[in-house]
Amino acid sequence: MRNRTKKEQKVIDEAIGLVILLAGVAGWYGTGNIKGAGIGAGIGFAVVIAITIWRSVRFSKRMKRSGIAEIDQMTGRQFEEYVGILFKNQGYGVTYTPTTGDFGADLILKKGNEVVVVQAKRYKQSVGIKAVQEVIPAIKMYNANAAWVITNSTYTKQVRELAKRNRVRMIDRDELIRMSIELKNSEDVPVKQAAR
Repeated sequence: MRNRTKKEQKVIDEAIGLVILLAGVAGWYGTGNIKGAGIGAGIGFAVVIAITIWRSVRFSKRMKRSGIAEIDQMTGRQFEEYVGILFKNQGYGVTYTPTTGDFGADLILKKGNEVVVVQAKRYKQSVGIKAVQEVIPAIKMYNANAAWVITNSTYTKQVRELAKRNRVRMIDRDELIRMSIELKNSEDVPVKQAAR
């Protein structure tokens, strides 16, 4: 499943413990003995396992629908082109910058008066501060009013802090998956329905 922060994982672990504890207490209350408490805790544990399996299957189906496995195998340039397709689907005009000498932007998005410079990072590990450092100067270079970084991965804590202070939007793996699913769903709409 997706990478979780330590805080998120702690909350999940505490919730699991609470479910098992409550099931054990309910078993004790219902039977009045330790055997009932054990059976209740066992049922609570089974419920937690069932929910975990269900979430895992649901997550796997979502991954398959999003095509994230294929995205993870793309070259950097293929990823940039894919990102362009995602934003065209959202109504943006897309311009690709040269592969070298791009002044920190891989794509330039335009919609109305909005001009956004985008740094696209197809990584296997977490994206660091260099991505934000690269895209910030591109704002002035391309007369943009916003900067975004998009990745198929996650971001380090430091890059999130730098992005927040510089008002750079960070699009991570989870949001990329959501956008990919939206793209696939829009492609699945029959032409007659799409025209409505």
